[in-house]
Amino acid sequence: METLVLSAAWEPMERVSWQRAMTLWVTGRVEIVEEYEDRVVRTVSVQLPMPSVVRFVRALRRHRPGVKFSRENVYARDKGRCQYCGHRVPRHLATYDHVVPRSRGGLTRWDNIVIACLPCNQRKGNRTPEDARMRLMSEPVKPRSLPDSWRLRFTTDRSMPPSWRQYLTDMSYWYGQLSED
Repeated sequence: METLVLSAAWEPMERVSWQRAMTLWVTGRVEIVEEYEDRVVRTVSVQLPMPSVVRFVRALRRHRPGVKFSRENVYARDKGRCQYCGHRVPRHLATYDHVVPRSRGGLTRWDNIVIACLPCNQRKGNRTPEDARMRLMSEPVKPRSLPDSWRLRFTTDRSMPPSWRQYLTDMSYWYGQLSED
């Protein structure tokens, strides 16, 4: 089970395990906003609610280290688009493609990994884009930073707890441009 973590300003930050959320709660860093109705955490002497959504009590000062190499960040760098055909790919369907296949000495690094849709990834197979006669939409490079809108974006799916939906509504309500009357 996962727990949605909100900032002190009620913005979605990340998903963590319920164990991590309990640790944050016990240490006083977060408050429980929503609980799983059908789940509890039992200790020898206490029964505690299992958190579904928690919120940091105080605003965090975030230092911005370099962008970590992860599937999520590669997806953000490629703007959720297949780098071969350009179609938008939902996160749960996106594949991680080695431009130069590992069997040919390609490494798992920023400059050799792109997001691809399944049909393009299968079509390319164990070949380079040139061998497969496919062109990359953009050259893969390590980004200096990622836009905040990508960091805060979560995909909604049927397996998501209903208690999360109100916190993951369209962020354009807050960040969209207002029209002047």
